[in-house]
Amino acid sequence: MSIRLYIGNLPKEEIDRQELQAIFAEEGDAVTTKLIKDRKTGKCRGFGFLTVNNDDQADKIIEKYNGQLFKENPIKLEKALPRTKGDEGEEQAQPQPQVAKPVTQSSGGGSVATGGAKEGGRREKSKKSRRGGGGSRETATHTDNEAIRPDPRWAAELEKLREMLAAQATN
Repeated sequence: MSIRLYIGNLPKEEIDRQELQAIFAEEGDAVTTKLIKDRKTGKCRGFGFLTVNNDDQADKIIEKYNGQLFKENPIKLEKALPRTKGDEGEEQAQPQPQVAKPVTQSSGGGSVATGGAKEGGRREKSKKSRRGGGGSRETATHTDNEAIRPDPRWAAELEKLREMLAAQATN
């Protein structure tokens, strides 16, 4: 059974698949690469995939090549997540980032929850047309006991905001 590995932190410029394949050339013909490019510009989107024969080979390649420089960028290798139903048309099996602890601030009777990322850090795309106006949009209501996971890119700023809100609540 073949194993797909995610290759991240690739430079966002025009790259040939052969350039990426050359890094893994000593692993033999059993290793194939796929570079994900922007349809309009033809430039790399910053990631790709590597397909290997088995789990043992995948682990060895990850250990050997993770952090190796490719065009002055250290590449990131890890096992790719399986595709989901909505990802048929385009490669979207990027690994999900580790999500920081939930940040929830209660003051008085209300609750202020910060966040915005969906479960696991992925954002869902709406299949509805954006042209028409007046359509209803689903919103999720969160109760105090539900965990809200903030986007890890904003975790530091959200922590500062939480501290500011806590300081205001004590005044």
